Amino acid sequence: MAGAGVAAASAAPLPAARSPPSFLPLRARRHPAPVILAAGRWRTFRSEAIRTQREKAEQETEVSAVEESFPVREDARPPEGAAADDPLSPAEDDGWAVRLEQSFNIFLTDSIIVILDALYRDRDYARFFVLETIARVPYFAFISVLHLYETFGWWRRADYIKVHFAESMNEFHHLLIMEELGGNSVWVDRFLARFSAFFYYFMTVAMYMLSPRMAYHFSECVERHAYSTYDKFLKLNGEELKKLPAPEAAINYYMNEDLYLFDEFQTSRVPCSRRPKVDNLYDVFVNIRDDEAEHCKTMKACQTHGNLRSPHSVPRSMENDTECVVLENDCEGIMDCVKKSLASED
Repeated sequence: MAGAGVAAASAAPLPAARSPPSFLPLRARRHPAPVILAAGRWRTFRSEAIRTQREKAEQETEVSAVEESFPVREDARPPEGAAADDPLSPAEDDGWAVRLEQSFNIFLTDSIIVILDALYRDRDYARFFVLETIARVPYFAFISVLHLYETFGWWRRADYIKVHFAESMNEFHHLLIMEELGGNSVWVDRFLARFSAFFYYFMTVAMYMLSPRMAYHFSECVERHAYSTYDKFLKLNGEELKKLPAPEAAINYYMNEDLYLFDEFQTSRVPCSRRPKVDNLYDVFVNIRDDEAEHCKTMKACQTHGNLRSPHSVPRSMENDTECVVLENDCEGIMDCVKKSLASED
């Protein structure tokens, strides 16, 4: 009888192992096999696309909640007669071009979101690692083109280069945080992020040379998605995140005594007006989310040619600084630069 009891106990099915919560660092979690897209996944893509459209209406409200949380620079306010939420204010002749560019950018962004949702549905830190690897690319691409324009004497913008460098450094520290949390622990994620960033760089360079306004709007769309992603993550896992310590990379960045570059990319804020706290992992993701909102506002301001100003620019010096004034022979995009350059030689 005892032997039969042991046999029955050994034959009983073992309880299924519970998967760890999605908010825990990935190095402490099991990594499921990468999702392989197939024809049978069409329903998943369709549902993700519908959900993406539904969430787009919520993003404007979410970003605006952070936009009102800190003082706004006086020289960053929109001019009288211009809509506060629309820095483009395009002329009637450019209206169709703006609508075409924005429609293409929104379609491309939504397509990328659908793919990311399918690949990283339950792998938050891996998704964040991919997002932050790609997020650095546009600012480096902008700087590359601006240096090229300076070389040919087409466009000299010290403020643009300085602000974009500060944005790149902010995204770089976001990436360090995600790496410390284990987001790059799977080689497939590292390959996908870096392979995508390689092609994204050249695409952004081409788009920026063709139309800076279009490139800035596409970056705004990407930053809005990043804000929405982090905000949703905080709402779902806030209580658990408050129990986890902050990564060392986050403490070194946000608690640094020299936060000049941290203030530099927030072009609509008064310098030193935002000093985040880093008490736990929840605070870290709140800071990253708010950083993405600031990137979004800066990219929106850049869509008006010559509108970008460094937060540290002194108004009196700007009046006498020709580098901060839009000259008559200034240009937008390489085709416009070539045209005006040939016209000036005549």
